[in-house]
Amino acid sequence: MGNTASLLHKALEGAAAAGAEAEYIDLYPLNYKGCISCFYCKRKDKKHGTCIVKDDLSPILERVKEADAVIFGSPIYFMNLTAGMQAFLERLFFSLYIYSREIPSVLGKKIPSAFLYTMNATEEQAEQFHLRESLAAYEAAGATALGVEPYRFYDYNTLQFHDYSQYESSIFSEQDKRDYRASHQLETTQKAYELGQKLIQDAQQV
Repeated sequence: MGNTASLLHKALEGAAAAGAEAEYIDLYPLNYKGCISCFYCKRKDKKHGTCIVKDDLSPILERVKEADAVIFGSPIYFMNLTAGMQAFLERLFFSLYIYSREIPSVLGKKIPSAFLYTMNATEEQAEQFHLRESLAAYEAAGATALGVEPYRFYDYNTLQFHDYSQYESSIFSEQDKRDYRASHQLETTQKAYELGQKLIQDAQQV
C-alpha cells in the first residue's frame, strides 16, 4: 500500500471509530477525464450541479455529494496534485459552482473536508518551491463548493521504494529517509487517525 493510501486508511479508521460508515475510493483504476468546459452544469433549463460527462467518475461524483465528510488524498508530483486528482476536482467543484453571487454552490449542504498530501520532498523543499501556494486554488474551490474551509494534512519526505537498490535514486540518502520515517511515522499516522475523527465530529455539527 502506498503512502497516500496508508494514511487515508488510517484516517478512515478514525472516522469509523467516531461512528461513521467509511469508504475508500481509489481513482487510479477508473477511466475518466477532466472537465470539458461544456457548461451543461450551469444551464438554467437543467438541474444545476449535474456533470453531463458519463464515465467511470460519474457515480463517484454522486457518492461524494451524498457524503457527510470527505478526504481528498493525493501524492504530490512536481509540487502539485496528480493529474487524476486535478481532473476529479475539476468535475466535482466546477459542476457545483454556477457563476452566481447569491448561490456560490448548488450542493445544498455543507460537507467538511480535508486535503491529505504525501510527497517525497522535504518540508524545506516544499517551502522553497511554494507548494502551499500551488495547492491553494484547489483548496479555495473546495471551500466554496462544499461550504466549509478544508483541513490540510502534509506528509513530507516519504519513502518511494521498498528496495532502493532496484531503482536509480542516487540523489537521495536512503538512510536519511528511513531515519526520518522512523522518527515521524507514529506521529503522522496518529494525526491522520485524529483527522478522520475530527471530520466526523464536524459533520455532526454542520
